[in-house]
Amino acid sequence: MSKEHHKYVEVPVACIILIGLFALQHYGTHRVGFLFAPVVLVWLLCISAIGLYNIIHWNPHVYQAFSPYYMYKFFRKTQRGGWMSLGGILLCITGSEAMFADLGHFSQLSIKIAFTFLVYPSLILAYMGQAAYLSQHHIIESEFSANCNYQNVITSEKLRWPVLVIAILAAVVGSQAIITGTFSIIKQCSSLGCFPRVKVIHTSSKIHGQIYIPEINWLLMVLCLAVTVGFRDTRRMGNASGLAVITVMLVTTCLMSLVIVLCWQKSVFLAIGFVFFFGTIEALYFTASLTKFLEGAWVPIALAFIFLIIMCVWHYGTQKKYEFDVQNKVSINWLLSLGPSLGIVRVHGIGLVHTELVSGIPAIFSHFVTNLPAFHQVLVFLCIKSVPVPHVKPEERFLVGHIGPREYRLYRCIVRYGYRDVHKDDMEFEKDLVCSIAEFIRSESVAPGSVNEDLVKDDDKMTVVGTCSSHTEGVQMREDDADNIEAAGPSELKEIWSPPPVMKLRKRVRFIVPKSPEIDTGAREELQELMEAREAGIAYILGHSYVKAKQGSSLIKKLVINYGYEFLRRNSRLSTYALSVPHASTLEVGMIYHV
Repeated sequence: MSKEHHKYVEVPVACIILIGLFALQHYGTHRVGFLFAPVVLVWLLCISAIGLYNIIHWNPHVYQAFSPYYMYKFFRKTQRGGWMSLGGILLCITGSEAMFADLGHFSQLSIKIAFTFLVYPSLILAYMGQAAYLSQHHIIESEFSANCNYQNVITSEKLRWPVLVIAILAAVVGSQAIITGTFSIIKQCSSLGCFPRVKVIHTSSKIHGQIYIPEINWLLMVLCLAVTVGFRDTRRMGNASGLAVITVMLVTTCLMSLVIVLCWQKSVFLAIGFVFFFGTIEALYFTASLTKFLEGAWVPIALAFIFLIIMCVWHYGTQKKYEFDVQNKVSINWLLSLGPSLGIVRVHGIGLVHTELVSGIPAIFSHFVTNLPAFHQVLVFLCIKSVPVPHVKPEERFLVGHIGPREYRLYRCIVRYGYRDVHKDDMEFEKDLVCSIAEFIRSESVAPGSVNEDLVKDDDKMTVVGTCSSHTEGVQMREDDADNIEAAGPSELKEIWSPPPVMKLRKRVRFIVPKSPEIDTGAREELQELMEAREAGIAYILGHSYVKAKQGSSLIKKLVINYGYEFLRRNSRLSTYALSVPHASTLEVGMIYHV
């Protein structure tokens, strides 16, 4: 195909491939993932074979280029021109890490083995082959001079099309790795409160790391199509990709020095030496890539700036909202002044008040009590926290404590999830929650003060309690149909039953409590009331807050809070917990926060 006609085909075909790639994302990488390893393997073997042929055929002495002497000689001869050329060869390193962009799918050992014995040797042979070819053809003006690696392939009719197909498939695999890596990063940022909440779909029932985020997927597609249509050539794309990758490498090197000192407990001088050695090399490439700023390298800087603004606005608004909750939370003295009935009618059932506070009583509770004359007989202030670890052990899932005296039947429960943990459905969650509260009541009655406790504000004592499966020797809960009650448990267990249900269709709930050690009468009454409330049902009370900048705030703060954060809040997804609760049992309480 002539060069004039080629430009009219290249961009549309690339766009079609991109659209097809992003359209397949919702099926999950596990459905086509079995093709990734063979494609990458064949591609690496292909480029290494081409490179080895070029080395043998054109210049077998190219291996001498490994000597640092030639690097020194090159810079001494070319000077500023040689330094500027570094910004144009970053594509040599921007593709190799793309295969492992989603580190959640690979172990450290697999990456080490793959890079050491396959990826690195293949890349070295490919680039040595290109150097060998250029050493004999650098004077010849050719339209294929930029693709010297394919010069031998292009002249061979038999090899041209197979290599082209493998190259396209390898590019698709690399793009897929970047896409899935982006999904994982966005999910972790969202879990840590640094990015607006988005819809996360787990595409694999076996591997939790394989996820799909629709909003990010289509946003990526639009950006990729815009770059492809806007640039139309790989040179400017290479400049954009090169600056992005070398910036990431430079930042990673700086952060690695902190890991050496803080995590590995090594000498500060070792960290300084590490940064000096690797940072000098990367800074050389970084400064060279900045010279390509107007030739495409501005794109990643602009995108990074936009996403930085989004993350800063969201984090700032979330932080101000949390600070308002902390400053306006209700004191224990106010609660004690209401008495055990809280000054209102206590109706049957369990009320789960969702809050972001880990201590104190949220302002939304006083707002609710002030406007409604009734509340549930058992109140649980529920706080869902995402912690910066992959998984939280089941035996450390719940933190449970009393709020006020025991006769108030007020509890605080903090549920901790890792960023790779999967939230259970509402039925399993309710069972684990009630069971953990029952186990807390038993453990507090048996050995008060001897359990693992963390002291927090407002004199709350939080006890670490696991899920039902993690404390098999503790309290267990069973729910049976009223007409089909199971036989009593083993002789070493005694059962605490709730009263016979009024309605036939309601489930009958019972606790199975170990005989030893004995629990006191107050704990038995507390468990009895908890079971009555569980049979009556659970209501989810969600606070719906509107954040506004208070009067007298600066113009920038008003723009950030009233427009920026409010826009992101209205267009972001609800929390995972809010999405999983049954809508028929959900009550939203609205309140305006002036921050």
